[in-house]
Amino acid sequence: MTEISLKLRKTPVTKLFISYLIPSVLGMLLMSINILVDGIFVSHGVGEDALAGVNIAVPIFSIFLSISLWIGMGGATLYSISLGRNEIKKAQSIFTQSFVLAILIVGVLAILSLWKETELAYFFGANDRILPYVLDYLHIILLFGIVFVFENVLSIFIRNDGNPRLAMVGLIITAILNIVFNYVFIFVMDLGISGAAYATVLATFVGFLVMITHFWRKSSTLKFVRLKFEYAIIKQVMNIGFPSFIVESSAAILTMGYNITFMQYTGELGVKAFAVVNYIHVMFLLLFLGVGAALQPIASFHYGAKLYERLRSSLKLAVGTGILFGVITLIVGIIFADFLVSLFGIESQEVRDFTVKGMGLFFISYLFLAYNLVYAEYFQAIRNIRLSITIILARSIILLIPLIWLLPMFFGVNGIWLAFPVAEGITTICLVLWNRSRSPVPQIA
Repeated sequence: MTEISLKLRKTPVTKLFISYLIPSVLGMLLMSINILVDGIFVSHGVGEDALAGVNIAVPIFSIFLSISLWIGMGGATLYSISLGRNEIKKAQSIFTQSFVLAILIVGVLAILSLWKETELAYFFGANDRILPYVLDYLHIILLFGIVFVFENVLSIFIRNDGNPRLAMVGLIITAILNIVFNYVFIFVMDLGISGAAYATVLATFVGFLVMITHFWRKSSTLKFVRLKFEYAIIKQVMNIGFPSFIVESSAAILTMGYNITFMQYTGELGVKAFAVVNYIHVMFLLLFLGVGAALQPIASFHYGAKLYERLRSSLKLAVGTGILFGVITLIVGIIFADFLVSLFGIESQEVRDFTVKGMGLFFISYLFLAYNLVYAEYFQAIRNIRLSITIILARSIILLIPLIWLLPMFFGVNGIWLAFPVAEGITTICLVLWNRSRSPVPQIA
């Protein structure tokens, strides 16, 4: 039995969860601050139209990340389950196949997207005024997007190999360098919106190089082996990881849906306001994804090892932590809305007022979002894929898309902001009722 397996079996559950939670949340917090600073630099250094342009181009970034999460989380879950069963060689083969598969899929997608770049920008919601900014940012992300896959997939597997601290360090370095590079490229070298894209790519690459040092650890089980694609493994990886793909890609759907609806009802005023809210939303959203990321390796291992009581305790800790974060985030969003918006240097008082009001409505979603995401991640970790997908689809597509279209008819512009909280709230109610009707944790046979 490996050193990692012994640690996961013997460490008290609360201590074990905290040892994964702190690095995961801190790493995500720094990444979220990094995203916020990115928006602030673009807004101050290039202008409000540029900020709107980045927000419209962001879905391609979300799509790349969603694919890396799809393969990364699917492979890492299977990896941890195999470790729980003490199947070391199988775990290493799963890692190798997953890493190469993610690169191949994103590589093909990037080439196809570069071919239809302008059409893609319009599809994401660009208009003629914002299009040049969208294309400047989009082109660089498409050319070098594979770097995000390198870092993200490796980070996920490193956490599952018992080294969440290194994953955190990689994210910290990425965040710090992105801030430095943004300042240099935008304000010193005057590269405009292209500078923001180059800063993100270069910082991510350095973070990836830091994470490679994990392979030098003596206790590391993670390593590349001879590549041999196995249909059964690939099918399981893609099946298990599909909920993660939906979570991240739904962020792109949310962004596109809101941009298109705001453009229809308010024009560029709404798009600029949502760009700010969305930057802040992504910042806080990463905290909840950090809670799920901390739970996943623990849940997958204990599920594979059939340690169901420890699994139940881990789930309770994660749900309680997520709900606490949700309440704190809502309070911060309401009390400090004006301050957060002011960070972006929005000069128009009309845009600022509209953004502050919208943020107060949009942030109601955090009362429910944590509960939904933690359970979706948990069910994915124990291979209850159908239920995980149901939760994610309900909150992000099945309910959200119709609500973005319907609520403005009855509540005007406020209805657009409220679509996301209402979708999350309905999903939570249904999930609570489901959990009361049956146990979410497997029973000991």
